[in-house]
Amino acid sequence: MELLSVIRRWHHRDRIPIREIERRTGLSRNTIRKYLRSDAVEVRFKVPERPSRLDRFADKLSEWLRVEAGKGRKGRRTVRRIHADLVALGYGGSYARVAAFVRRWQVGREMAQRTTGRGVFVPLAFQPGEAFQFDWSEDWATVGGKRLKLQAAHTKLSHSRAFVIRAYKLQTHEMLFDALAEAFRVLGGVPRRGIFDNMRTAVDRVGKGKIRQVNVRFQAMASHYLFEATFCSPASGWEKGQVEKNVQDARRQIWQDMPSFDDLPSLNTWLEVRCIERWSELQHGVLPGSVADVHALERASLMPVGRAFDGFVEHAKRVSPTCLVHFESNRYSVPASFANRPVSLRVYPDRLVVAAEGQILCEHARIVERSHDVPSRTVYDWRHYLAVIQRKPGALRNGAPFTEMPEAFRKLQAQLLRRPGGDREMVDILALVLQHDEGAVLCAVELALEDGVATKTHVLNVLHRLTDGTNTATITDAPQALVLNQEPRADIGRYDALRDREVRHAS
Repeated sequence: MELLSVIRRWHHRDRIPIREIERRTGLSRNTIRKYLRSDAVEVRFKVPERPSRLDRFADKLSEWLRVEAGKGRKGRRTVRRIHADLVALGYGGSYARVAAFVRRWQVGREMAQRTTGRGVFVPLAFQPGEAFQFDWSEDWATVGGKRLKLQAAHTKLSHSRAFVIRAYKLQTHEMLFDALAEAFRVLGGVPRRGIFDNMRTAVDRVGKGKIRQVNVRFQAMASHYLFEATFCSPASGWEKGQVEKNVQDARRQIWQDMPSFDDLPSLNTWLEVRCIERWSELQHGVLPGSVADVHALERASLMPVGRAFDGFVEHAKRVSPTCLVHFESNRYSVPASFANRPVSLRVYPDRLVVAAEGQILCEHARIVERSHDVPSRTVYDWRHYLAVIQRKPGALRNGAPFTEMPEAFRKLQAQLLRRPGGDREMVDILALVLQHDEGAVLCAVELALEDGVATKTHVLNVLHRLTDGTNTATITDAPQALVLNQEPRADIGRYDALRDREVRHAS
């Protein structure tokens, strides 16, 4: 190309004859004339079509590359491995030919995606109360002095564009059920249809087209609130574009200006208030007025919420010999009468409920920890072990559950264990909780400690004095058949007569 430019300058600008140019360049006159007659300023050389050993494997190789492109990064075959597989099929060419083919195929695929990536879409319009859209996102907040990654549940009405955001630590079934229940409460009703992506908490298996195998528990929740669940096509976020945009807007307008919070409930309370404030600040864009104005009109078209769905997830567990059930690397105590027996563990977002034989046995606050570096924890209720220490009082001294007793009980235990038989007395005092109000027993122990008489007998006397005046249910009238017809008369003179007589008594 540089030589062509020199030849054109010599002939057209400097008026040098072709013979002189031939002498200077060593090119033939015919070649020089051809360059000068050409309108192009670049030299184009014809590359002859040469057959390649890879031609008969081109279709096979293209199919392999399409399959590999759909896999994850770690599951794809390398070009070196693809070349080895082609050699096994009979390919006798070099690795460089295969690598060049792969590069051309990738460039063509990127060009096709760049051309059709944005796509063409149809604007959507929704009637009042017709549908809502739901999606999850990951955002950060400072809770309890720690920077935590939280899972934010976004629920947005498709007509009025009113939205609600709630934060959780996990994307599980019980979190999803709680998020929808709270969203329907804030929005003032339930639309007729819900639009979701193919999240694992809702869809067990994605079939062909719009066929979905819906999770049984999710289906029960949708049936309770009477809305129809529809699911987007895979990797088609534009089918619920409103809530997808809401995720990005909330990240810039809400999460970035968020203060720190003591706990997650206070964070969710702040999010609820902030979302409602944003309704009045945002213009609808399509309909006149703000989002709050359009939502006030849409509320009449929403179905009433009614009773909230009992959104727990149930697990079958067996209680260990130490009266514990395991869940998410943590352990929770169960009444000792159900040790080594099967129970049902009902998981809520903030608590765990243990049930068996048609009754609720106990309830614990749920521990949710995302990091695997956090050690497992055990949550005890010392009342669950009272039946055990009544048979094994020696276990009270070093029993781990009893380190969480109230301060007055632990002070009394420290004094009673100093003398023989004190462990049995302490067990008997703790067992009073099974028959009396725990507050009354605790008050009796505190009064006994104030009196300086830390004994079982004194605690019982104080407890009886406290309960006799208040527990009228234990006072019963004598039966009518036991009433005396003739009341006895006190005769003190009988004792005087006995005293005056000289009676010899045995010494």
